[in-house]
Amino acid sequence: MRKDLITLTRQEHERLQVIRKVMNGELRQREAGELMGVTDRQVRNLVRKVKEKGARGLAHGNRGQPSPKRMPEELVSRIVVIVKEKYGDFKPKFAAEKLWKKEKIRVSDEKLRQIMIEAGLWRVHRRQRDVHQWRERKAYYGEMVQMDGSHHGWLEGRGPKLVLMGLVDDARNVFYGRFYDFEGVFPAMNALKGYIRCYGIPQSLYVDKHSTYKTSREPSEDELLRGEEAQTQFERAAVELGIKLIHAHSPQAKGRIERVFGTLQDRLVKEMRLAQVSTLGQANRFLESYLPRFNAQFEREALRPGDLHRPLSQEINLEEIFCLKAQRTIHNGYFIRWRGKRYAIEEPSRRMKRRPALVIEHFDGRMIVRFEGKDLRYREIQEQERPQIAPRKPSSALPVKKVRYVPPPDHPWRRLRIGPQSPALERI
Repeated sequence: MRKDLITLTRQEHERLQVIRKVMNGELRQREAGELMGVTDRQVRNLVRKVKEKGARGLAHGNRGQPSPKRMPEELVSRIVVIVKEKYGDFKPKFAAEKLWKKEKIRVSDEKLRQIMIEAGLWRVHRRQRDVHQWRERKAYYGEMVQMDGSHHGWLEGRGPKLVLMGLVDDARNVFYGRFYDFEGVFPAMNALKGYIRCYGIPQSLYVDKHSTYKTSREPSEDELLRGEEAQTQFERAAVELGIKLIHAHSPQAKGRIERVFGTLQDRLVKEMRLAQVSTLGQANRFLESYLPRFNAQFEREALRPGDLHRPLSQEINLEEIFCLKAQRTIHNGYFIRWRGKRYAIEEPSRRMKRRPALVIEHFDGRMIVRFEGKDLRYREIQEQERPQIAPRKPSSALPVKKVRYVPPPDHPWRRLRIGPQSPALERI
């Protein structure tokens, strides 16, 4: 840089013009102080500096000099080495948290971002996002809970592919989740059951149109007679618990749960990598210990005080709600059909014929057949026990030829047909 080059800010340049007018006698010191917003004494100091150093006297003395509070180069080099070895794919904010917790190095998010950019460990991601209508959060805790499943490489190839079933409160951002092998009826029911046991029964549940939550089939005859629409097993369980089910029309409508999944896909994946988690059981045990810390960091206050979660009373049996349940007709042979199999009722009675029975199947394999509030004993009908219709045997006797019957002349039928104009009467 050339030594005779002077860099002034806009404010300093404006002050230079005023000071020159003071020095030329065009302005008084008091008037110049009012224009610059300073005292008369400061005006005299500025005049003295300009006389001694020229325009350079208005520039700050530390301009162009390195800051005395800058981070030492040795520490910057150490941070780069640590981040490159352990936290290379971490975002700056998450990496700064790990540097403080693990390495006891305190650095701000922005400073670490600058260090990572300069070292080539981070680059600015600019992407244009679609604009969607913003929806205000619910006012009360427990008023609405968003639920969804996240298919992601949670174990990064160290173990099986997992699905994170998650629920997040719309007002306070409190998250609950569990890992499963797939997304279906059992994972959805089991995750909701775990949430209810932790926090209570929410007023409403916001889900998408996955086949687990919404069916496309037509209502059955029994549903039509009861004036009901076709339901999935999950919808049936929500109705029994008094939970209003709301179906979203797009992923953006469930923005709360989608953003939480995005944060977990960045942070939880790396946390499990550091903990060397590689199985489904280890993942759930780690998640159970991790969620309290996660919620403490990302939870927020609800707009209004109060908790609308309904407590779980003793009258509610979650085991008989979160299961497969439907009515089946007891056929004439005293058996029912359930999921492609037939089950014979033991100790049947006549009043059971063509009457409905409630079938309850738990996810551990237990099954209950209930008729008029009483659990019936049953057994599965094996394939060889199914009744076979025996073919008709051909008759060994010769076929008898039918002879046409001709009534005699004195048969009453003939007498009744003989009238006054009958041809037979004329022959007599």
